[in-house]
Amino acid sequence: MSQATTTRFKLPFYLLALLASLSGCSTGRTKKAPSGFEYRILAKGHGPGAKVGQEILLLETTRYRNGTVLYSNEQSANPVKVLIGGNQATQAVDEALVGMKTGEIKEITAPPHLVKRSGYPPNVSPDSTLVIKLILHKIL
Repeated sequence: MSQATTTRFKLPFYLLALLASLSGCSTGRTKKAPSGFEYRILAKGHGPGAKVGQEILLLETTRYRNGTVLYSNEQSANPVKVLIGGNQATQAVDEALVGMKTGEIKEITAPPHLVKRSGYPPNVSPDSTLVIKLILHKIL
């Protein structure tokens, strides 16, 4: 078995889902959420959708619209545990997580009023629109 074949079988599920979406198996149009952020599904997930009050494991990348990455744990082996609706994430992320399925990849573009935080890291401007890629790793 070649090295390339061995590596392919070691890819996590969410990367396989992303590759499938890029090949045309699962593409999404940009839609607008009731609160005002835009989103698109980059890869479909499987199983039941996440609900308010459930804990999930999340991989995420947050960036400015120009592509500058502010935060990412995508390459980490440790997804973040988040209680949906528990004020542990911004309003946009909390809303975007509802209905996501295991393995789903969703990209949201959220205006400043939906990504406000109580404290801002020095590299994040409080009046910026952010692009956030969410990967629902697992519903607990």
